[in-house]
Amino acid sequence: MNNKRIKILFVLPSLKAGGAERVISFIASNIDKSKFESILVIVGNEKDAVYQTEGIEVHFLGLSRVMKSIKPLFKLMKDKQPHIAVGSIAHVNRVLTMLSVYFRSTKFVGREASLDRVITQYNYTKRRIKYWKFYKNYYKHLDKIICQSKEMADNLHDRYSIPDEKLSVINNPISGNLPERTLPINASEPRKLITIGRLSEEKGHKRLLKILSKVDFKFHYTIIGKGPIEAEIKALAKELQLEAHITYVNYTDNVAKYLSENDIFLQGSFVEGFPNSLLESCAVGTPVLAFRAPGGTQEIVEPKVNGFIAEDEADFSQKLTQALFETSWDAETIRHSVYSKFNSERIVSKYETMFQNLLKS
Repeated sequence: MNNKRIKILFVLPSLKAGGAERVISFIASNIDKSKFESILVIVGNEKDAVYQTEGIEVHFLGLSRVMKSIKPLFKLMKDKQPHIAVGSIAHVNRVLTMLSVYFRSTKFVGREASLDRVITQYNYTKRRIKYWKFYKNYYKHLDKIICQSKEMADNLHDRYSIPDEKLSVINNPISGNLPERTLPINASEPRKLITIGRLSEEKGHKRLLKILSKVDFKFHYTIIGKGPIEAEIKALAKELQLEAHITYVNYTDNVAKYLSENDIFLQGSFVEGFPNSLLESCAVGTPVLAFRAPGGTQEIVEPKVNGFIAEDEADFSQKLTQALFETSWDAETIRHSVYSKFNSERIVSKYETMFQNLLKS
């Protein structure tokens, strides 16, 4: 690039709370500014932003849907002439590939958020499922695909015959200054359990509630998140007579504080991309219990080091008791297990190397 900074245009649907929003805004803001020039484009509105983007150029399009952004994105790309354009999630990636035919000198990168072979089983109408059939045409227009986990990369390679050289596995980073858990589990108090995530079918809140309705110890359960099945989750909790044991929090900008104040993080998901909340729980030193599921969960959880993986509901119940009453957890060991692999410096460096190599190819 002859000492010229690499200009990268990152596109997000919004800056609302979410995994893609957190990761991409963090990468855009933290890559080496002496080597890269970040331009962050947000399809949505500035008033919805919950993530900081200081020190970089940001454009809010103020639109309600990503599909409405084609014309303004075209104008912006024509004006900025980026070396690389990065999509943050599948429907953004599709829009960018529509523009790729007009910008031959720009490299197009798509970041995948989940495993389509599983996620389409949950909360997808027939109309939306049709969009997934566009994948084969969609992927061939991308120069590089960022996968959050190895299983995600394997899925794309096997399902769509995408060559390995087009796939780059880069896990999500631990970002922000997270507090270290210092409170030991208090045997005389109710156990403190927490789940954080979108209230949707694939996140498995219902099976967690059913498991908790059968435990024989005192507990309090905090559920953080909002989503399409919130009413169903609350109705089931009432039916199972769990209302008095649950606190619902729609949104918080201090997730780490909640995580550090609980005894264990519960993940009921049937599928995950790379679960940020579970990763953050380990980063503060709070152990985790998750179901084995397609995605990146198994790349984070180390049994008896930072948590457990359960094979089914019976195994989850048994491991919940084991985690709370039979295992001695060390917060610093839990923190080290994830910081050694997913610290922000390591992940940002992987993005920088990928961007630089892409322009050499």
